[in-house]
Amino acid sequence: MTNILPSLQIIDLALYHKIENILIIGDIHIGYEEALNKQGLLIPRFQFKEIILRLEKIFEALKKKVKKIIINGDIKHEFGTISDQEWRHTLRLLDSLAKHCDEIILIKGNHDTILGPIARKRKVKIMEQFIICERSELLGSKRKTKKQRKKNFEKNILIIHGHKIPKKIPNNIKTIIIGHEHPAVSLREGPRAELFKCFLKGKWKKSKLIVIPSFNLITEGTDIAKEELLSPFLQQNLNNFEVYIVADKIYKFGKLKNITS
Repeated sequence: MTNILPSLQIIDLALYHKIENILIIGDIHIGYEEALNKQGLLIPRFQFKEIILRLEKIFEALKKKVKKIIINGDIKHEFGTISDQEWRHTLRLLDSLAKHCDEIILIKGNHDTILGPIARKRKVKIMEQFIICERSELLGSKRKTKKQRKKNFEKNILIIHGHKIPKKIPNNIKTIIIGHEHPAVSLREGPRAELFKCFLKGKWKKSKLIVIPSFNLITEGTDIAKEELLSPFLQQNLNNFEVYIVADKIYKFGKLKNITS
């Protein structure tokens, strides 16, 4: 486990809020293989099994049941329908996750236009966003003054998919966690370059901004140094964003400009 913020740890492709006991993942895109098959790209359907195995390793590392699992958008891939693969595998995924938590929350992503039937079948909440209120009494010494405790309590975290910016973000939001972009970086060794999923940490206006990688295991994602970015939160210079690469372990690579220069 690697700290990206004092209360947030990276565990493989997930974020874990250790004070509130909440696990955050995103962009699973169940049904992606079936969508590619329909386009004539015949790839084996291995992703679901690999996702379950990878999640089990995360739960083994945590060594306890979590309070909430938040899926930060795009649990399924198809926009205007629910494919056979999405029905079967999404329900099985929710059943598997339910064994490790008290509650599952689905944040609505841009691919989640038809998600209600699946959510209702497993009585899972769908939300546009979720706010973690960091409890002041767990953030430090009980000897803190009332003013210090109030300041700590206002260090709230907004979890939102990231394909659009809400009309209003509360003033007490100090950290924003988004997905949507599927961030990855390319590392070169000699003539060979390899793409790795990564977390990004930077700023958006006055708030810290964390971008989580996709839990889709078919592709690594978007090379943030070379490809056009989609999230409006990332329409800015990313040179000073810190990069945490996910490989055999988590590697903190420093600022993006030092990797791409």
